[in-house]
Amino acid sequence: MSDDVGIAERVAAVRERIAEACRTAGRSPSEVTLVAVSKGQPIAAVTEGAAAGLTDFGENFVQELEAKRAAAPDARWHFLGRIQSNKARRIAAADVIHGLEPGEGARRLAAAGTSSGSPVRALLEVDFTGRRQGVPPHEVPAALDGLRSVPGLVLEGLMTVVPLDSGEPRGWFARLRELRDIHAPDLRELSMGMSDDFPGAVEEGATMVRIGTALFGARPFKET
Repeated sequence: MSDDVGIAERVAAVRERIAEACRTAGRSPSEVTLVAVSKGQPIAAVTEGAAAGLTDFGENFVQELEAKRAAAPDARWHFLGRIQSNKARRIAAADVIHGLEPGEGARRLAAAGTSSGSPVRALLEVDFTGRRQGVPPHEVPAALDGLRSVPGLVLEGLMTVVPLDSGEPRGWFARLRELRDIHAPDLRELSMGMSDDFPGAVEEGATMVRIGTALFGARPFKET
């Protein structure tokens, strides 16, 4: 899609691809949440995206999330980045937190949820690479058991980022779904799939897809 196509047209195109993948898999598009990743985009892009019907936005840096939230105050805001323990209280203000892992960051998120009276909704990140945040697949059962028992946290599912050098990504999406189905069938959410591979993720059961470039185009400035 060319760079001169507006955000509304991009939103429509992505939603149609989600619907097509759902038809292939025998699912309803209502089962899939489109999370618009506005990382590195100007506030105007969020405003335009909200006007085009986007209801969920995601940011990797809490300062960007805080700065942009006023542009779409009725949207759900997802935190997608690394959970730094010294910023956990601010991160806890997000509506949904992806990338949860056991440790000090999770404890501080839980404390913030407890003190505010609003439990933090979060997804456990599964790391298939051994190089990212999250837990390796064999540690998923223990991590789920531990996090489920923490007051102030509500665990809602699993998420992953496919390894960059993985080739065909669908096998990784299937593995995440299988981990959920085996160890936590009561948890609904599977956050997986990005601009280059989200149709396959939807066909494998994704309930959240995190889309940036396909909605907003290339980032106009570098991350800070």
